[in-house]
Parts: sequence; structure tokens; C-alpha cells
Amino acid sequence: MLAAEVSNARFQRTRWREGYDQDQVDDFLDRVHATLAGYEAGRPVDPLTPEDVTAVRFQPTMFREGYRQDQVDDFIDLVVVALREHTRR
Repeated sequence: MLAAEVSNARFQRTRWREGYDQDQVDDFLDRVHATLAGYEAGRPVDPLTPEDVTAVRFQPTMFREGYRQDQVDDFIDLVVVALREHTRR
């Protein structure tokens, strides 16, 4: 996974069912992007670990717009795999 893929990630929005807080997800993905961009440049600064990513929790939303939880969770799983590959190198 490349940093650009994180920047280009899009999730369907929910309104009347539980989702994840969009700002929290977006802020976390900014950190993921910075970590992957650092690895790509050969100089990660304060990189996220796979454990950091698996431990992240987002505030659920119900009656306001959020991101579909299953899509975010699936993407986070891909991020964990990518970070494990980088930390093995």
C-alpha cells in the first residue's frame, strides 16, 4: 500500500445507521499517510506501528453522518498488513 492509496481512500457515508466519526477517521488516515510517505522516502518519522493501527477506536455516530464501519475496518486491515511489511524490512 502506498501513501497515495490512503489519500485516495473513500468510504460510503451513513446517516441513519451507526457509522464512524468522519473527522476522527480522516485525522487517523492523515497519520497513516504520513507514516507510509516516510517509509517511501526512506525516513519514517514517528511511524505508526501495526499495533497502533489495530488499537485505534473511532467514535460511533448514529443520527449524524459517518463513514460505513465495515469499509473503514476493511481498509484498516489492509493498513496493518502494509505496516507489517514495512516493519519486517
